[in-house]
Amino acid sequence: MAVKKVVTYGHPVLRKVSSDITDFSNIDSLIQDLFDTMYEFDGIGLASNQIGIDKRIFVVDISHMEESDEESNKPLVFINGRVDNTVGSDVDSEGCLSLPEIRINVERYESIRYKYLDRDLNKHSTNFSGLLARIIQHENDHLDGKLITDYATPADLLKHGKALELMRAENTK
Repeated sequence: MAVKKVVTYGHPVLRKVSSDITDFSNIDSLIQDLFDTMYEFDGIGLASNQIGIDKRIFVVDISHMEESDEESNKPLVFINGRVDNTVGSDVDSEGCLSLPEIRINVERYESIRYKYLDRDLNKHSTNFSGLLARIIQHENDHLDGKLITDYATPADLLKHGKALELMRAENTK
């Protein structure tokens, strides 16, 4: 379909809680746009609000990564999802296509159960762990209006403050 512009820090859509999808008539083209854009920018996950669309959907593809396993060996689509259960915690460095060049250590649950619809609109309640659980939480945060900067320490904010202000300024023009 098409590669879309990825909106960056400071754009209002990134802070909005995304709406559930109720009209599925154009879902296939939206899914393709999400994948095309994610691949173009070398991402491993992309939420719809990152391309300016207020809908509760994101895509993930870690099939090319060492951490890929049976449940993640293909591109995945998550529609109208919610975290249902959580276990443990793990801290790791995360980046974000909406925050280019910025990495922040984020504490996430080690394992989650996630309720969602897949690309064929089948209902799932699936347990995820490791990298896939981390990515799902990251993308779900986007749909809830949260960014990795919300987990930043004062030192992180000081380190990345200038870059964040530049992005914010670009989005207020």
